[in-house]
Amino acid sequence: MIRGMNKICGQRSFLVEPYVSSLQMSSHYSSAKPAVNVQNLPRLPVPKLTDTLNKYLKTVRPHLKDEEFAVTSQLIQSFGAEGGVGQKLQGLLERRAQEHSNWLEEWWLLTAYLEYRDPVVVYSSPGLVFPFRKFNTQDEQLKYAAKTLLAALEYKALIDSDKIPTEMMGKNPLDMLQYKKIFGTCRIPGDKKDKLSFNDSKHVTVIHNNHIFHVDLWGEDNVVLSEDQIIQQLRRVVELSKTPTDQAIGVLTSENRDAWAKAYELLTKDKVNRNSLEDVEKSIVVLCLDSAVGLWDCKDKNAQQNLAAAQTIHGGGSRSNGRNRWFDKTVQFIVGADGITGLTYEHSPAEGQPIAVLTDFVINYIDQGKQGQSVSASPKEPVQLKFNVTNEVSTLIQTADESLDRLVSNLELNCFTYEKYGKNFIKSQKLSPDSYLQMAMQYAFYRLHKTPGAHYESAATRMYIGGRTETIRSCSIESIEFAKTMLDAQSSPKQKLAALQKAIQGHKDYTVQALQGFGVDRHLLGLKLIAKENGIDIPNLYTDAGFIKSAHMRISTSQVACKCDGFMCYGPLVPDGYATCYNPRDNDINFATSSFLSNSETACDKYRAALEQSLQDMHDVLLQNTKAKL
Repeated sequence: MIRGMNKICGQRSFLVEPYVSSLQMSSHYSSAKPAVNVQNLPRLPVPKLTDTLNKYLKTVRPHLKDEEFAVTSQLIQSFGAEGGVGQKLQGLLERRAQEHSNWLEEWWLLTAYLEYRDPVVVYSSPGLVFPFRKFNTQDEQLKYAAKTLLAALEYKALIDSDKIPTEMMGKNPLDMLQYKKIFGTCRIPGDKKDKLSFNDSKHVTVIHNNHIFHVDLWGEDNVVLSEDQIIQQLRRVVELSKTPTDQAIGVLTSENRDAWAKAYELLTKDKVNRNSLEDVEKSIVVLCLDSAVGLWDCKDKNAQQNLAAAQTIHGGGSRSNGRNRWFDKTVQFIVGADGITGLTYEHSPAEGQPIAVLTDFVINYIDQGKQGQSVSASPKEPVQLKFNVTNEVSTLIQTADESLDRLVSNLELNCFTYEKYGKNFIKSQKLSPDSYLQMAMQYAFYRLHKTPGAHYESAATRMYIGGRTETIRSCSIESIEFAKTMLDAQSSPKQKLAALQKAIQGHKDYTVQALQGFGVDRHLLGLKLIAKENGIDIPNLYTDAGFIKSAHMRISTSQVACKCDGFMCYGPLVPDGYATCYNPRDNDINFATSSFLSNSETACDKYRAALEQSLQDMHDVLLQNTKAKL
């Protein structure tokens, strides 16, 4: 949702590239301006080696005992010494930067995504929950689905015609090419390495009861279908798939990538299968018409949010809607029979900003009651895609069911709306909402575990050509001092306020550097990869306690700021960690937290309680100091 963080130190990667940087500016369609020519954007810089090493030492300090820090400090000094291996690797990396428009872009796509072998489900692909709907009839479900598709087509038309306004960060225009990669894109499994397929077609893939259909959104006359015509197409799909099929090819996309690659190879030996797979890969998006899961039987909104999050992340498993998916498609809309709506997105081609803007666009389109303007005189009939399933593939489907169900049963979710205040209160205190919330998570983790928690937040580096992300290391000397001060009964309100302000300022300073490409993680990754590329032994820096502990991101976070009452959700980065995605709105905050049940140290309910208490404590400290000034 990403995630190549632990891969750079040789540990298992849980590929979490948390999603939208809080400092990215949201788009406003009323002020569309031509997209900036990407060639005019600057290249991603290679930071100075001494700057990165000094910054790195500061970030590892909270995680190390004195003797460990002494060892790390000596390693860093040796690594960066005149004539040392660090300077040699730096020179090679600077040469690569001269030869590529973005020295990291290709490496990042491979190491963080396409070479990553764990399933995209839970470990990589986030879900995004839309505001709940209540469908009283199937026609209402299909009407909403038709509107969703028409909204997506309108959004795609804006992208294709370069009418999406260029996003700005201050005075700096951002690279908009990720917007071009969200429609028609599909990840293709391969042995040890996947690939991406980019397409521009006029059909969508619709999945119902695990049956897969080709549905054209343009008629024979090359005119876009009307809302009613799309509803008719979807009715026909439902009629042709009244009972679930056991040949649920889609569930294979939830598997470990090598296992899916093996099944894919077997399937493509048959021409019928090849054509069907190609049809899905070329479609604009996938639409999943899901079965009801008891949304309105839930006891409260929290239970509804947890249920919806599960449906958008993994579909609830093989006995729910987990087989009614194609997880390799970049955009996969979900429209459930009882009102769960949202999407799952495959993370490889883009970060969350285009998806967040798409979400608000779709919700606005639907809520404003828009309808398509055109009517085709000759709509095409939906076509059910056929698959010839051998016994061997059938066995792999059963195995995929079991694998998916294990993932589902291990993921704990606690998604909730914090209603006591939102970003307006934080702004009224002249504090950064994002840095404030990041420090709340630091405080919550320390309150629970009494130890510093390595903490990942992504910063978008799209001010550079081909920019993706840099890591904001939110755990700092200042964040731990803040947590300790807040928990110390002897600390005065004034001392607590000073510690809070210092921690927030430290996070803001690191964020600004990360947005400019001057964090530590991507630079260190580049030095490691350039060593491997040139047959140079990987330096001891990457197996040192400082590196391993500071890169073991027990808190993986991202702000995905939808204007609607929605939220994004995903799995933790490490087995003993938490994921926290948040949508701060004016007067409340949507949180989606997760952990793994297999780990006895983590529990979502305790983390949520600690987070809510931390937010209350911070609020109270601010008010106490305000009153003291009066």
